[in-house]
Amino acid sequence: HSTSRKKKSNPRHWSQRKTTETEEKSRLKRNRKALRSAFPVLERPLQPIQRHVYEANLRNSSACQRKYTELKEKVMRGGGENAIARHTQRNKKLLVRERLSLLLDDDDFLELSPFAGLGLPYGDIPSAGCLTGVGRINGLWCVFIANDATVKGGTAYPITVKKQLRAQEVAIQNRLPCVYLVDSGGAFLPLQSEIFPDKNQGGRTFYNEAIMSAMKIPQVALVCGSCTAGGAYVPTMAEEAVMVHRIGTIFLGGPPLVKAATGEEVSPEDLGGARLHAEVSGCVDHFAWEEKEAFDQTRNIISTLNFQLPEEEEDTAKRRAGEEPLHSSEELLGLAPQNYSHTLDIVSRLTDGSRFQEFKARYGTTLITGFADISNLHWHSFKTDISVLFFQAEMNSNRLKAQGSMMSAVACASVPKITVVIGGCHGAESYAMCGRAFDPNFLFLWPNARVSLTAPGHAGSLLLADNDHEEQKLDKMLEEESSAFFSSGRMWDDGVILPQETRKVLRDTLDIIKQQRYQVSTEKRRSVVIRM
Repeated sequence: HSTSRKKKSNPRHWSQRKTTETEEKSRLKRNRKALRSAFPVLERPLQPIQRHVYEANLRNSSACQRKYTELKEKVMRGGGENAIARHTQRNKKLLVRERLSLLLDDDDFLELSPFAGLGLPYGDIPSAGCLTGVGRINGLWCVFIANDATVKGGTAYPITVKKQLRAQEVAIQNRLPCVYLVDSGGAFLPLQSEIFPDKNQGGRTFYNEAIMSAMKIPQVALVCGSCTAGGAYVPTMAEEAVMVHRIGTIFLGGPPLVKAATGEEVSPEDLGGARLHAEVSGCVDHFAWEEKEAFDQTRNIISTLNFQLPEEEEDTAKRRAGEEPLHSSEELLGLAPQNYSHTLDIVSRLTDGSRFQEFKARYGTTLITGFADISNLHWHSFKTDISVLFFQAEMNSNRLKAQGSMMSAVACASVPKITVVIGGCHGAESYAMCGRAFDPNFLFLWPNARVSLTAPGHAGSLLLADNDHEEQKLDKMLEEESSAFFSSGRMWDDGVILPQETRKVLRDTLDIIKQQRYQVSTEKRRSVVIRM
């Protein structure tokens, strides 16, 4: 009788071999070349009969662009000259855009909702008191949320909270690292009922931080100003926190509250300065003597994250721009529709080489669908791993069942979705063509766009009885409230973009969406960051 001894396997050796195989598969997948497209070229120059439509659109676009420029200049001034002087001279702090220039690789970032906060019932809050967007840090696309303390001292209004939540939503949906530049005096108390208690109000910020942490979406907080009340949880719930000496402070209740409660007088620095939180409380991980050092530390932290970018992604200068369209993007100003009696070709001004493979060209001719590339990044409808772009103009369909089917398809599509409203977006069109309620990854408006339940001029269809006065009143309201700038002021979109900049914005958003492929590990954590 004899027995054979089975060689005992080495779990560690097996684990290493499995990891090596996984890395090799990932490398091959990254290096695999995509099939070269051979889409037909759209050679559609303007016809003489279309010239009057083009010129009418161009006049309307020029007026819209003047409005765009006027509002852009307004938000760039932040809280105004006095507030800027107080921020930079008395408080010795950098302006928010100066901070972004130190944080990001370059100024070529995608800003979200710059007109948020304008024209609200409680007044103008330029840029909602904070800048949000997506920019590259060491080659990696990251969401940033940066308070602008020149606007109402960085106080959070309801629109501020809404803007910050939307930025977190972009980070979650696209699995982007998130950097918070905190410089805020807390919530605006007179509007506390619209800021604090409900599901999608202030507390949701911290809920999202916990969820993002569990999803392994990295978050870094840089405290470069006041971080008071609920805002104090932002750095303490982030994976890593940086704090600037004699500029940053963190406390739930500031010195005035301490004096009111205990009679004790204490300085902001002693109560919640960088030394205290770096050496005693442990609330922050990195101490910086000045702001520039803090931004260097933040960039270093981002370089350690669990992303492995392919070589061509590491240098933005090497990114392929794709073949330019045959027609100038400036022509889009004359193609942006003022009314919907005529349709002019927009697609050939956006796609690589003006190439477009139309799908079902002879079926359902009120809707154009097909395949195309933008900067060598693909878009189509409902194909695996390919994004869908929706260009909303105006849909004339009374086929209720067909619209319902379209809504179901759009809602359940598992691919990324980007929407650009180039004309009118009224009623059910917003649903079937992936409006805000249908969760697109990004949604932008052209300045000429209109968003409302029904188009201005059609108020009579909503009234039960003939009443000229009420009809005129309702039409006037629709005219005002359907404006692209009214929409953007209330955060119904991710920003108003100029038609001629659409291709660049689409290129960036497609690139941003693609980055999540390069995160090394996406398995959800069972627990989140807890600071001891």
